[in-house]
Amino acid sequence: MSILERGGNAFDAAAAGGFVLQIVEPHLNGPGGEVPILIYSQNERKIRVICGQGTSPAAATQQHFDALGLDIMPGTGLLPACVPGAFDAWMLMLRDYGTMSVRDVLAPAISYAENGFPLVSKIVDAMDSVAEMFATHWATSAAIYPGPGNMPRAGDLFRNPDIAATYSRIVGEAESVRGDRAAQIDSARRAWYQGFVAEAIDGYYQSASVMDSSGHHNSGLLSGQDLASWTATYEDPATLDYHGHTIAKCGAWSQGPVLLQQLSILSKTSIADMAHGSAEFVHTVVESAKLAFADREAWYGDSAAQPLDLQAALSDDYAIQRRGMIGNTASLELRPGRIANAEPRLPRTRLVQDSASTLKVAGVGEPTVAGDGSPTTDSHGTLRGDTCHIDVIDRWGNMVSATPSGGWFQASPVVPGLGFNITTRGQMFWLEPGLPSSIAPNRRPRTTLTPSMALRDGQPYLAWGTPGGDQQDQWSLLFLLHHLHHGMNLQEAIDAPAFHSEHWSSSFWPREAAPNKLVMEGRFSPDTLNALRNMGHDVHVGGPWSEGRLSACTQELHGSTRFLKAGANARGMQGYAAGR
Repeated sequence: MSILERGGNAFDAAAAGGFVLQIVEPHLNGPGGEVPILIYSQNERKIRVICGQGTSPAAATQQHFDALGLDIMPGTGLLPACVPGAFDAWMLMLRDYGTMSVRDVLAPAISYAENGFPLVSKIVDAMDSVAEMFATHWATSAAIYPGPGNMPRAGDLFRNPDIAATYSRIVGEAESVRGDRAAQIDSARRAWYQGFVAEAIDGYYQSASVMDSSGHHNSGLLSGQDLASWTATYEDPATLDYHGHTIAKCGAWSQGPVLLQQLSILSKTSIADMAHGSAEFVHTVVESAKLAFADREAWYGDSAAQPLDLQAALSDDYAIQRRGMIGNTASLELRPGRIANAEPRLPRTRLVQDSASTLKVAGVGEPTVAGDGSPTTDSHGTLRGDTCHIDVIDRWGNMVSATPSGGWFQASPVVPGLGFNITTRGQMFWLEPGLPSSIAPNRRPRTTLTPSMALRDGQPYLAWGTPGGDQQDQWSLLFLLHHLHHGMNLQEAIDAPAFHSEHWSSSFWPREAAPNKLVMEGRFSPDTLNALRNMGHDVHVGGPWSEGRLSACTQELHGSTRFLKAGANARGMQGYAAGR
């Protein structure tokens, strides 16, 4: 808000907000993370994607992991590192669409890192969970974060002067360049990807060997050349017209198109006439999700060998075919479709031990058995990072929707001298050849990060999204259906009772599936819960406010007056809607 009130636009504000989130929510994202961004510029009058998802190292071959005896990518440590893409994505957007300088957008983050910020309880919990491991195995992280028996309390100030020094040095290098604002931003980008930041990452990853979630010490593969060879890029979004709106998502290197596929399937149903808390509504949405996410497992990824024909996947003919597969009872199968007459191929599935159901996977051999799989914790005691989300609309009508994540402090050791660690997004690669999301050099992992944007009758209208791993496009879909079909305003749609399925493989280590598991907030009526159980769903009831972390904002023109509205998550902590 301070950036907007000083005359900055949505792109300036989103960049500054993104850099601050790296400091004040280090358990959810960090400077070494990634970010996909959707933007709408009033000057260009179109939605664009900025891909801030870095690629795998050039040395990340299937043969390398075979030699290590691994059949699944570790979720922590050095091996799953990808190029940290967030910095370049924010700076590319700032250069091409913003108005402010490198100093302007980094100053708040530098101040919080240098002077401190109050810890929320979840950060303290995360620090406590990894303190012993840091002290025993990750000395570079133990030098910054508190050790066992020395935990701060919620509300205490926490500082990270090394990050403050890193970003201050970047400001200095930017301002050492004679030239305009764009030239200074490009200088900052070079400092990160070709200069002192890349050199520090290269030196550490080429020499260190640390304990990771495989239970072994492993060395890293990421190099300075990997950083120098990569830049954030612009792309056209994947889109679908639905109920007078054009919904825009990132491409199939993300999970974004699953929301579009679900909408495509649901457009051939009477979903608009179903009561939002009814068993009929929940069943129809969940069964459409099972079909869309089965396609995600079989088809999505950054692969030239087996690219997804997205036009075919979103066609009316395919939607009608898929809609016909939704019956009156819960499906126990994972059923990807034949898209453009090509045969799908699924990865091996790892089932949750306590699942009450058996998953039938077409075309896949007998699955192996492992443990639990939720986006932030698992039965192995591993604490995973989650994600942030930020939406901005400014007085001119520019819009940003971004989902920064990765570089969680608990996921990999701090790079000496920089104050932050590197993303472990590479855990989303399969160590199984021949899949669209198989490990390969210089490839983007199939990320769960998935911001959303919509035009209404061709005009910029809605930006929204949520943290939550594999749940992101499930909760984002529910929000949209409630808003468009049930007449809910933004806050009502965010607050409405929510649910999610875990029917397919988790995108996070150890990549397990909980077939037919349906998790629902406790605010659903007993009649709805019982009806869903009678339909065959494996219903698990959570807390009354346990599902979703959504935020959203809209704009509408009435004559010459622009009305801006926003809503934010009432669950958990640190979800805000602000405006003037």
